[in-house]
Amino acid sequence: MDNGGCPKSRAVFFFVFYILFCIFMVLYNDTFYMAKVVFKMGSGHCPTLFPENIFDKIPDNHPARLVNEVVDSLDISEIISLYKGGGCSAYHPRMMLKVLFYGYLSNVYSCRKIAKALGENIHFMYLSGNATPDFRTINDFRGKILKDKIQSIFAEVVKLLVSMGYVSLEVQYIDGTKIEARSNRYTFVWRKRVENSKAKLEQKIAKILSDIESHIQADTQAENEECLPTKFDSEALREKLAVLNKKLKEPSKQLAKDLAKLQEEHLPKLAEYEQHLENLGDRNSYSKTDVDATFMRMKDDHMKNGQLKPAYNLQISTENQFITHLSLHQKPNDTTTLPAHLEGYAAAYQKQSAEVVADAGYGSEQNYEMLDKKGITGYVKYNYFHQEQKKKVRNNPFLVQNLFYNAEQDFFVCPMGQKMDKVGTGKRTSDNGYVSQVTYYQAQRCEDCPLRGLCHTAKGNRRIEVNQRLSALKDKARTLLLSEKGKEHRSKRPIEVEAVFGQLKHNNAFNRFTFKGIEMVILEALLMAMGHNFRKMATKGWKRLLFYLFYFKSLFYTNRYAIAYQKYAL
Repeated sequence: MDNGGCPKSRAVFFFVFYILFCIFMVLYNDTFYMAKVVFKMGSGHCPTLFPENIFDKIPDNHPARLVNEVVDSLDISEIISLYKGGGCSAYHPRMMLKVLFYGYLSNVYSCRKIAKALGENIHFMYLSGNATPDFRTINDFRGKILKDKIQSIFAEVVKLLVSMGYVSLEVQYIDGTKIEARSNRYTFVWRKRVENSKAKLEQKIAKILSDIESHIQADTQAENEECLPTKFDSEALREKLAVLNKKLKEPSKQLAKDLAKLQEEHLPKLAEYEQHLENLGDRNSYSKTDVDATFMRMKDDHMKNGQLKPAYNLQISTENQFITHLSLHQKPNDTTTLPAHLEGYAAAYQKQSAEVVADAGYGSEQNYEMLDKKGITGYVKYNYFHQEQKKKVRNNPFLVQNLFYNAEQDFFVCPMGQKMDKVGTGKRTSDNGYVSQVTYYQAQRCEDCPLRGLCHTAKGNRRIEVNQRLSALKDKARTLLLSEKGKEHRSKRPIEVEAVFGQLKHNNAFNRFTFKGIEMVILEALLMAMGHNFRKMATKGWKRLLFYLFYFKSLFYTNRYAIAYQKYAL
């Protein structure tokens, strides 16, 4: 008898049906009641009826527009005069300048990368006017045309900064850094090695020539009145060999061997040593793969052994963190670079700054004298300036600078009250040839002095050396440095020039030159400085620049039309 099924099984059936119904309703609601997804419509590859100007996408305050306005305001008549007529038409130098300057502003230094960006980067397209010069054209313009004119263009941009009020050219914050050259690090030539090898070679040549002359004298039974020199140059040796070949028409086997050795081995080697010394000039080293690079000790020592690398000494002047002048030097010491650096500054702007601020690397008697003669106020430190400010040094009675000096009778007094009389004078010559006058003073009886162990460690009486002129110059420098203005300059110098070096080396990866030869290296350094100044202008805002450019352009065109009117209408 059927009772309609088991109640328990019907309950299970309805429970399973309810669960499935709930799942279906959840899926149904999620499918039909979820938010509708909407995508933006794009034109794809279809052209529009009214094409837009893609250059309008460049913001008004973008650095590309800054470079465009500045280069348009420059006078490039000297560059245009370098072009010769005829042949294929050339790309306009103003456009090439815009592309190069913006490349160095945006850390694109390779000509191949710049040429690639001209077809891909909207900012480069804007500056080039959609022109696409290849990498050879860009490189030829940079290395052949711009090389001799970049100094004047850089100075013109700095003068524009003066008119905008960013710099005044009345103060220079000077410092230097060493930038590694592109040359091989291990192809070095050392002066001492060359001079020693040349001296040994000259001795060998003199001995061989002496033996040849002895054989000639023995064969002719005549006395040789000619005295052989102890030092030779390649030209004199070549002439001597020509004379010997005429004398010895049929030389013996040994003489022929000696003559061949002189001609084929010693003469080329002697000429090589002379070429090395000519390349060295007044330096102590140079690189074979870049003869203008000098081996210098770098702060970046990856081998941790004080390794020397071929490099150049880059000196810059800054104001308000803008680079106002730079110079490149082949000596590692900063002290010898200051006179040439200031001369270059005066030549670029037809004036000299009123103040110079520099660290202790420039504090020498020669530099202090030079600043004094030029009428420049020099806030230049000297060695141990900061040490002198410490109480331990100021209160040490045994130091020379703390000894009592009687200027009228010219003598010092030691801590025990003993007179130190003048016993002589002497000279000291610096690495760059500057001669300083020094005076010697000596005590009379130091053998029984109870303070001798604290005073000096010499065997006899204490003897000191004093440069009176340098001491007077240091006193003047100390007074300036400790004044209120001196303290302001001293606190400002590290954030002026050191910040610029940090930007160039760290942010722009300018740690090694990409060119060889000092002329091309100067070109690269000036382009890097130009890019830095453009970045600073873009950072500080250049609304003022547009006003000044418009103002000066109007003056330029007004003057030009006035001149034309006077020339043709009258």
